[in-house]
Amino acid sequence: MVRRRFLLKNSVLKGIVLVCLADALVGLSYGSLAIADGFPFWVPMTLSVLVLAGASEFMFIGIIAGGGSPFTAAAAGLLVNARHLPFGIAVKDLVGRKYLSWLGCHIMNDESVVFGISQRKQVERRAAYWLCGLGIAFCWPLSVMLGTVVGRWIPDTDAIGLDAVFPAILIALIFPALQQRRVRIPAITGATIALVTLPWVPVGMPVLLSLSGLLAWRNRK
Repeated sequence: MVRRRFLLKNSVLKGIVLVCLADALVGLSYGSLAIADGFPFWVPMTLSVLVLAGASEFMFIGIIAGGGSPFTAAAAGLLVNARHLPFGIAVKDLVGRKYLSWLGCHIMNDESVVFGISQRKQVERRAAYWLCGLGIAFCWPLSVMLGTVVGRWIPDTDAIGLDAVFPAILIALIFPALQQRRVRIPAITGATIALVTLPWVPVGMPVLLSLSGLLAWRNRK
């Protein structure tokens, strides 16, 4: 019998590839939007490498393009990424140690966290986290660079729906997990809280408030 060389199942590998491709499509949209809003090439490229957080980067250029100050844009981006605090607790055993942990924290995002914590064995969790994180860290800046070129000819990428690709793939990925009642109840509760509070709280807060949905299952015990 031939032993498997890969630590991860084919379904997990395919999921990571699809997420990286989805991120690349969103990166095209982001790079194109930044150029269309009048930003020089180096701004989206620098953000894509150093920040590596799509939501914060979109918000940063959106606020400045709308007349806001860079300080306001940076503060809003930090608020959106405040969800990384509980993420860091969830993946503290996956990011590595000493100097490697700096890179491990930098590649932490929604996708790498989801793939990391959803595996059964510790070695699989670490492999999925790093493979997804490094994959996005490579695809995102590259696609943003291509987007800055595309943006010179297609300034309105929203018209062709690139911004909807990434959320659609994430929704498809979470459907199997929602079959479990223990996952479904907190997820629906958190989503409901986020939708209800969306018109009333600052940008980024609905995501943080949705984490209270995790208490829904605990309260049932």
